[in-house]
Amino acid sequence: MRIFYRRLRFELWTASAHRIVFAVFCLGLSLPGETLAAQGIGDREIVLATTTSVRDAGLLRELLPRFEERTGFYVKVLAVGTGQAMAMGREGIADILILHDPVGELQFMRDGYATRRCFLMQNNFLLVGPGNMEVSSDSGGVLEKLRRIVDSGSTFLSRGDSSGTHAKELDLWRRAGIDPSRGDYRESGQGMSATLQIANEIQAYTLVDLGTFLAHRSPIDLTIVEEADSLLTNRYHVLNVDSRRFPWINERGARSFEEFLLSPQIQANISAFRRVEFGRSLFESGQALVRPQGELCGQDAPSPSSPQ
Repeated sequence: MRIFYRRLRFELWTASAHRIVFAVFCLGLSLPGETLAAQGIGDREIVLATTTSVRDAGLLRELLPRFEERTGFYVKVLAVGTGQAMAMGREGIADILILHDPVGELQFMRDGYATRRCFLMQNNFLLVGPGNMEVSSDSGGVLEKLRRIVDSGSTFLSRGDSSGTHAKELDLWRRAGIDPSRGDYRESGQGMSATLQIANEIQAYTLVDLGTFLAHRSPIDLTIVEEADSLLTNRYHVLNVDSRRFPWINERGARSFEEFLLSPQIQANISAFRRVEFGRSLFESGQALVRPQGELCGQDAPSPSSPQ
């Protein structure tokens, strides 16, 4: 029944009205087969809804085969913006989430959709762009440079997709006291790697996570304008969707995947991921950042030693 309910919820979430009727009809026809033949598959399948930046950096390609070989579970990846990933969690479509919107995640917990929130890893957001001197002067932090982008009439490309990156960008505009629509402000409505490529084509400024930027650095012709500002901290958390709310959730599989991600070996692998290739880590693991060493999970996941 797990596969049946999950597929039906996904169709209800994504489909138009006429497709919903068709989906219910088809799923109804296949239900006996699902019950008898596919239940074992459903028990082994884990649905992961994750921010696109984790996929675009290549980290999932590195980790998932090892998890699947070790445990016998199969992970189905739905790579979307963080807002969409949380929406999937609210509909019981995904078993486990990887997100990077701390404010939204805590609200998700308060609303009763997740049982655990664990600090997985961290990197930085980067403000990147064509790097004209009017904007990219060393003086000032990220807020000052956003002001210069608007004042100079430069183009800024937003994801505009309710993702974690989009949420961070809107928070930075708010902190800077700027209405970005005063300038040449555009939205891509795309994931991180696609937004970065569009920004490169139109020579626009944009906000991007470090992992995606380094993984797609060539042939991108944009420079890093700001990365050191503490406001650009980018934390990723893993959340288990509450099976008490959605009985078809694969709680055992989700917990197994969470334990794999937080294990000392995998945390060390995350910190080392592509470090030799780029000369710096794409991510720092939660275990490397939480000092003194402590628990990574809870209603309020612990804060690293560095400020957000």
